[in-house]
Amino acid sequence: MFSRDVISNSADRTRRVGVRLGELAVAGDVILLVGALGVGKTCLAQGIAWGLGIDDYAVSPSFVLLREYQGRLPLYHIDFYRLDRIEEVAHLGLDDYVYGSGVSVVEWADKGLELLPREHLLIEMQHLAPTKRKLNFFPEGSRYMEMLSQLEGTRRVARK
Repeated sequence: MFSRDVISNSADRTRRVGVRLGELAVAGDVILLVGALGVGKTCLAQGIAWGLGIDDYAVSPSFVLLREYQGRLPLYHIDFYRLDRIEEVAHLGLDDYVYGSGVSVVEWADKGLELLPREHLLIEMQHLAPTKRKLNFFPEGSRYMEMLSQLEGTRRVARK
């Protein structure tokens, strides 16, 4: 499996990586976020929102499972944190979102991976130190290989 990684030394830098992803996003993109509690998934999602031109975005959808925002493209921010079984994900009726014309960002995507589109960008996030994170990017499909190649400049951005 092809992958790349970015090291982030702060929440601000993680958001900047997200901003770049949001700038590169096109209708129908699906970005899946996986990692431990507090690793920065929502922080990355905030950056994606900002990259889509959504200025007022700031909250996680943990309690409501889905928040929709309007920017250059619609953003569907989905969070599976509170779900315990794959059946719960299946009954949410998310197909209109993840196969729709917006950008879907799914936190805790590992809880429903087999129900999500086969083509996606999976980002696994890891704690390296109190403020240091490793973002591992796994593109599934040619669209996401292209997105990842365009993201290359982010390595320099994330280090500044």
